[in-house]
Amino acid sequence: MGNTLKTTLLLAGLSGLLLFIGEMLGGAQGLVIAFGFAAVTNFASYWFSDKIVLRMYRAQEVGAGHPLYQVVADLAQRASLPMPKVYVIPDASPNAFATGRNPEHAAVAATEGLLRTLGPDEVAGVIAHELAHVKHRDILISSVAATIAAAIMMASRFAFFFGGRDDRGSSPLGGLLMLILAPIAAMLIQMAISRSREFAADAGAADLVGSPHGLVNALRKIDAISRRVPLEANPATAHMFIVAPFSGRGFASLFSTHPPMEQRINALLGRSR
Repeated sequence: MGNTLKTTLLLAGLSGLLLFIGEMLGGAQGLVIAFGFAAVTNFASYWFSDKIVLRMYRAQEVGAGHPLYQVVADLAQRASLPMPKVYVIPDASPNAFATGRNPEHAAVAATEGLLRTLGPDEVAGVIAHELAHVKHRDILISSVAATIAAAIMMASRFAFFFGGRDDRGSSPLGGLLMLILAPIAAMLIQMAISRSREFAADAGAADLVGSPHGLVNALRKIDAISRRVPLEANPATAHMFIVAPFSGRGFASLFSTHPPMEQRINALLGRSR
């Protein structure tokens, strides 16, 4: 199944879950208020995400004289994208992310650790991955998913505390199950959307540079080094990085914003056969 179709189906699943809870609430006004609050909150986050995140990681903008700027400029031209702003993050852990509400307001940031530890082809693979996120408008997709997921979490609380329609007779046990299970389901679907977009960005990067091997080598290095030199990252921004700053195992991996590294590498190497 293509990543675009998969993302569409997952977003539809989130929407369906929200409608189900709304039906359980009987069209209560509280659901509308909850959704409106979630939409406003996530819209503000989407609109100002570049400034918030870049300031959070003390990112410093660099100009045309910096090697990273030249890499971004070359790949942006190849991808037919407007030139994004380019930032360097003063951190020894290798990682990178893209942000911005659309291609015209995009920014690409890489850590000093990434620039020190990766070779030119590997840096190009990483930057191509981030530009693929920009081209696919993944910031918008993640914002829509976050809005619906947040509304589901709020609505489940309304359902628990205020119950459903009176003529059905609300069940305390049913309300408790909704309070627990609906947010978990929403989170799992949201994480699945994020993982789908990572696969799509990996594929887009391989197409842009003409080979998957630079990105494959970069992912291996980043994954290995970041275990020894972890990035002090805010959990709310973990999904933005090319490699998640936090790696889960077992049950915890269900909530990871990124696919397992082995799956990403295998998918990339499969493109070169």
